[in-house]
Amino acid sequence: MVMIPVFAGIMAYGVLKNYFLLPAQPSMTSNIIFEISQGKGLSHIAIELKEKGVIKSILALKILARITSENLTIHAGEYELSGSMTPKQILRKLLTGDTKKRHVVFKEGATLWDMATALEEAGVTKKEDFITAATDPSELKRLGINAPSFEGYLFPNTYELSRPVNIPHLIVAMLQDAEAKWPESYTQQLEILGMERYQILTLASMIQKEAGDVSEMPKISSVFHNRLKQGMKLQCDSTVIYGIKDFNGNLTKVDLETDTPYNTYTRYDLPVGPIGNPGEDAIRAALFPEATNHLYFVANGKGKHIFSDNLKDHNAAVQEYQVKPAQNGANDKS
Repeated sequence: MVMIPVFAGIMAYGVLKNYFLLPAQPSMTSNIIFEISQGKGLSHIAIELKEKGVIKSILALKILARITSENLTIHAGEYELSGSMTPKQILRKLLTGDTKKRHVVFKEGATLWDMATALEEAGVTKKEDFITAATDPSELKRLGINAPSFEGYLFPNTYELSRPVNIPHLIVAMLQDAEAKWPESYTQQLEILGMERYQILTLASMIQKEAGDVSEMPKISSVFHNRLKQGMKLQCDSTVIYGIKDFNGNLTKVDLETDTPYNTYTRYDLPVGPIGNPGEDAIRAALFPEATNHLYFVANGKGKHIFSDNLKDHNAAVQEYQVKPAQNGANDKS
């Protein structure tokens, strides 16, 4: 009479162990990306896991969850799972929110469109969804930014993101990163310069685009500051390019003469807003320019620039570092 229940107990343990502890596909070498939407319960998740061959038993996973955890909250997101994982390992991932992280790099000087492209290439969201959120008037107003977009205000950095990503929340996080890099001394310097923050961000975005070397940023900043003080046009190619829709990479004389809110060849003062999202070095340079009399600079073909205090010296530098190399290049091809 005693032997039957004992034998049945041993058999039941073997079945439970097979369901609860062993992988569904021990030899499986690849992972699948399993996405869980907000609010989806364990029952639906277990059904989908069974359909994908990641677990053997729906009921077994649910029982295991009840036995091993008091909190059955499943975190939304993407998970890397495999049939070679045990149900216990799978459950631990789901309950701890151990989601797949997508590595997204926003480079210094990146425009909103650059950022949107990086997000789409990382599989985080569509370009259009990010641009829509980054130009949302109600969100800009709510966050106290008086501008047509968040261009210039988002801190370029490396972000680890997991789908589904709440884009407005991501934008707020980038704004918070930018705020953390803006000490009180920067606000004090704004008052000394008599400038607004959006003006400095605009100037910094220009410096970011023009500088091939971080060490030159304060000097490039001095050129722009000196020109502003003297009422000169800034004549910055990068601003012109930003104002051209579908720029093809070839800046022409017609482009320089075509007026847009960003054309600093046709208009005086700073453009209407930032032309990218500057990094710390560019912002610092915009706030603290080097003390110079420079009014011009031209690329030297080696990643840096030649700076001049007057037009005569600048024209000579252009001849030496731009015209002659171009002529020599044409001669070499002939």
